[in-house]
Amino acid sequence: MSQRALPIAEKLFEGYLSYIEAFNSYTRLAPIYFAQRNWQATQVNHRQRLRLYKDILFQLAKSFQEILGSDSSNRTIWSLIKKEYRQMITGRPDAELAETFFNSIFRKTFPNNPLDEDLMYVTEEDNFFSIHESSEILNTYPASLGLEQIIRRILEDYDFGGDFMDKEKDVEFLVEGVKKVILTRYQVEVGTKTQLLKPVFYRNKAAYLIGRTFVGKKWMPFIIPFMNGPKGIFVDTLIFDPNLMSHLFSFTRSYFMVEAEVPSQIIGFLSSVIPHKKIHELYNAIGFNKHGKTLFYRDFLNHLENSSDEFVVAPGIKGMVMTVFTLPSLNIVFKLIKDHFEPPKSMTRQEVREKYKLVSLHDRVGRMADTHEFEYFKIPLDRISSELMKELRNTTNSLLQINKNYLIIKHLYTERKMIPLNIFLESCTVEEGKRAVEDYGRAILQLAQANIFPGDMMTKNFGLTRQKRVIFYDYDEIEFLEDMNFREKPKPENYEQIYASEPWYEIRKNDVFPEDFRRWMIGRADLKPHFLSYHQDLFDPAFWNSLKERIQKGELIHAFPYPDEIRFRPEEAV
Repeated sequence: MSQRALPIAEKLFEGYLSYIEAFNSYTRLAPIYFAQRNWQATQVNHRQRLRLYKDILFQLAKSFQEILGSDSSNRTIWSLIKKEYRQMITGRPDAELAETFFNSIFRKTFPNNPLDEDLMYVTEEDNFFSIHESSEILNTYPASLGLEQIIRRILEDYDFGGDFMDKEKDVEFLVEGVKKVILTRYQVEVGTKTQLLKPVFYRNKAAYLIGRTFVGKKWMPFIIPFMNGPKGIFVDTLIFDPNLMSHLFSFTRSYFMVEAEVPSQIIGFLSSVIPHKKIHELYNAIGFNKHGKTLFYRDFLNHLENSSDEFVVAPGIKGMVMTVFTLPSLNIVFKLIKDHFEPPKSMTRQEVREKYKLVSLHDRVGRMADTHEFEYFKIPLDRISSELMKELRNTTNSLLQINKNYLIIKHLYTERKMIPLNIFLESCTVEEGKRAVEDYGRAILQLAQANIFPGDMMTKNFGLTRQKRVIFYDYDEIEFLEDMNFREKPKPENYEQIYASEPWYEIRKNDVFPEDFRRWMIGRADLKPHFLSYHQDLFDPAFWNSLKERIQKGELIHAFPYPDEIRFRPEEAV
């Protein structure tokens, strides 16, 4: 049997090499498209890299099922395959990714197997994520060079493939930014230095340098975004605010394109500059979301061992499509697609899954939550509340199995826990409410700019993050904006039309009447007038159609992940 295991392990390893080489090839295209200002290719390249993992995975798993036949579920041969594979990946700089690739192949080949700690890389010790100050992936600039010279060196060391619009002005902006934030608070001392990751982070129309300065006996992290506009490349801003830096790496943002020959080294540096981000979130952010999923699950198992509370039905209005539950001590919700949908919902379970897939492949522009999709997810039975078990049996029974002391859920999504917007608005102050409804409208508009029409825009389908940012998280009715028909309501011309119990005019599929939004978008009386005044564009069909026309012409509308007021040149087009 061991002789049979070796060629399978070799084929599996070849599959991983094929994946990581293709992943890196897509990643290396990002700076080329940035230099060319080829935003259409940028989007296509991003989606192709996202699809890559599953494309290779399904093809390889299918071949293994044919090779193994009835032995697909033979635990002995899988143990031998893992043993051979481990020897092949030992010492690789990306060994942790190779482990996750094995997990994925195993789960797609071994029929109906729950997450198996014995046959998979599940409970292994985490890699030691740190970075030496002398690491080869860092550029280091001693303070003895002087501030202006450091800035000039940085702009010379990073080649963005084009001419700067006004490099001298960029130097001036950056020098003033450092003086304002750092030199007014700290003195330059012996040992003061600045370090930047050599790899550049690309996303949409922007390129980002990630760095840190050792001053005042601690590291001060920063991010420098660059844009390539019609007039050339320019520095857009300088970010020191840890909340803004965290938001750049948010679970609501699309993944970065960044070359990572040694992923754990990149993660080590990111962890030093954004310390409160979990390691699995950082892996997600640089495009290794499958490994992020592995690390998330390790964190989940560790949390179960160190907690005792029960899983319960999530607070808020119960959805018509999803059953949602949570563990109060964990910052995650678990979402299952119901067996049956009550009218007016008429979609199938597969159609709902397709909507979630659409979101996973699309630019989330900081307004849609990332999810992890699991099959045969197991939870200890004694941790499930009786109320939750009843709810699951009533709404998702076809997805449930009992295996000894575990509830096995055939399919679910995990998502970051947020405060439902409707619940927040019930008890917040007027000022808090005004800020929330302003951001609620901004979320809808930014989704529209990314070619996403949310469909059901009720406040119960939006949530607030810890930073009180409004995020959309109910995807069963989303559509591409360019597929929608935004219309003005016809004016009634006679008595029968005025008092008709049903619309007297034709309504086609995907017709939308924005003026109707006024009636139901915000119900709270002391907030509604402010919302209607602040977001008048939301109710204007002409506004929606103007966005639609821009998208249909192929324009990529860049969603800045920081406020316009901190941009050095807020008027500059990108």
